[in-house]
Amino acid sequence: MASTADIKNGVVLNLDGQLWTVVDFQHVKPGKGGAFVRTKLKNVVTGRTNDKTFNAGAKVDIENVDRRDFTYLYADGDGFVFMDSTDYDQITLSDVVVGDAKNFMLENQQVTIALNNGNPLYIELPTSVILEVTYSEPGLQGDRSSAGTKPATVETGYEMQVPLFVETGTKIKVDTRTGDYLGREK
Repeated sequence: MASTADIKNGVVLNLDGQLWTVVDFQHVKPGKGGAFVRTKLKNVVTGRTNDKTFNAGAKVDIENVDRRDFTYLYADGDGFVFMDSTDYDQITLSDVVVGDAKNFMLENQQVTIALNNGNPLYIELPTSVILEVTYSEPGLQGDRSSAGTKPATVETGYEMQVPLFVETGTKIKVDTRTGDYLGREK
């Protein structure tokens, strides 16, 4: 058991059997009354955020989360197969654990998987990836009803909004956190 003095950004806490990552924290010492720690927590599994306040010196359960580099190999019927970059062991993750990351993963791409006691929690992708547009309707320059964007499908099957000048075969940079178009790759 640790105390509230050990709370830092990125630390994973076990609260009532659920794992929460500390997104933000602030030690507060008011002029009157006892000190406390105000935290913003993000649920590791669901991604939901929550604010929680701890009294100073309260005991908290800090979990050990191991972040290791893996290579994405392929998707099969049961899930997604990854290979550990250090010992070449393969693991299969379910669609629930992979989540929205599947929209931006290409074969042989490096990802980071967070493990807690050998159980995979979530996948961390680079903040942006380069994907090729596989289908996009031609954009008409006079068509401004959609604010200058049109739908496009990238090589992973993900559909997103891109500017009118983007054509099929163009490589684009995509933000993996939001799924937004960031620009053309040269």
